[in-house]
Amino acid sequence: MPRYVALMKLTEQGIKDIKNAPQRLEQAVAGMGALGGKLVDFYTVMGEYDYVAVAEFPNDEAGMTFLLTLGSLGNVRTTTLKAFDVQQFGELVKKIP
Repeated sequence: MPRYVALMKLTEQGIKDIKNAPQRLEQAVAGMGALGGKLVDFYTVMGEYDYVAVAEFPNDEAGMTFLLTLGSLGNVRTTTLKAFDVQQFGELVKKIP
């Protein structure tokens, strides 16, 4: 399944309601599942971003639908990267002429 890394920054709304963030995360995981996705890893981090999540979705459309839904709630803004594992990387390199 395609894997995605989401870098997230809390919005003003998100930080004001930080005490409910664990429940929002649970709801997000349920929303991923409804789209056929799953949360692989989640971290609260220090620095430019507040959260980093790794998720899998069956396709880009399901991942994008989830991200649009997440963004529309107004608690975080995301920067998302499509990720390739070591095996996929090796296969891509083999295709280089």
